[in-house]
Amino acid sequence: MKFLTLFFLLLLLSSCDSSQSLTELCKENSQICQEFGQDNWCKSERINVALARIELKAINKDSLKYNLLIAYENYVGCMGLASQIQHIKLKEKTTIRKNNLIKAKTKLVALSDQTLNSTHPHLLYYHWSRKLNKNALTQFLMLEGSAALENSISQFQLATYYVKKDKNKTLHLLFRSLELHQPNEKIIPEVFETLVTIFSNKGKPKQAYIWLKIYHLVTTKQNEQVKQQLVQYQSAYSLDGEFLDKVAHNTLAKIKAGKFKTPKY
Repeated sequence: MKFLTLFFLLLLLSSCDSSQSLTELCKENSQICQEFGQDNWCKSERINVALARIELKAINKDSLKYNLLIAYENYVGCMGLASQIQHIKLKEKTTIRKNNLIKAKTKLVALSDQTLNSTHPHLLYYHWSRKLNKNALTQFLMLEGSAALENSISQFQLATYYVKKDKNKTLHLLFRSLELHQPNEKIIPEVFETLVTIFSNKGKPKQAYIWLKIYHLVTTKQNEQVKQQLVQYQSAYSLDGEFLDKVAHNTLAKIKAGKFKTPKY
């Protein structure tokens, strides 16, 4: 059974990039790849936890601890819903899900406690945004304008702090986050969600549509709902959807290539 779990995980991981083959990674880290009991729910979240743990094991850095915290958080969020689903024929499946959830929560709490005194910007933000740690926020804001925050993630994190305080500054930080995005980095869908909200509130439907379309292109969350919103925008504001879709595709291509430049707003 464990072999099948490992084999299935490797198949799911096969699309990821690694200088070392994923088969080799899991052979060398079998306990990590088999951390959670066999279950078909929350596959991508489980894979991300395994990859984050393997990466942290290889290089013990605070930035990688932050990645693992987020991976565990996402897995807990997904498994929290899955564990409530009762498997009628195989009740042990429900037990496995609940055990996986408990294990992930325990690991998340332990890692959170372990990183409490870290001065890494990502972890300072984490402990403020999750634990309302005011000391962490103070240290994080003191880094504003420094090289330590000149990265896509930190600029977005700063934007979440200013979003209710200064809309123009928030826009600047969101666009700066996109400018700093590197080709090998994961896209942050929440950047586009926030841009949609801001431009919608500013009464700029074309810009709101473009960023909503980009959000639709980079995430599978609420896909049908987003599709309906795009149609509603076209109808309500007589927008040229075909043209704006092309703009959205071109903009996303520039972001992914690390060539995005802040537009006039």
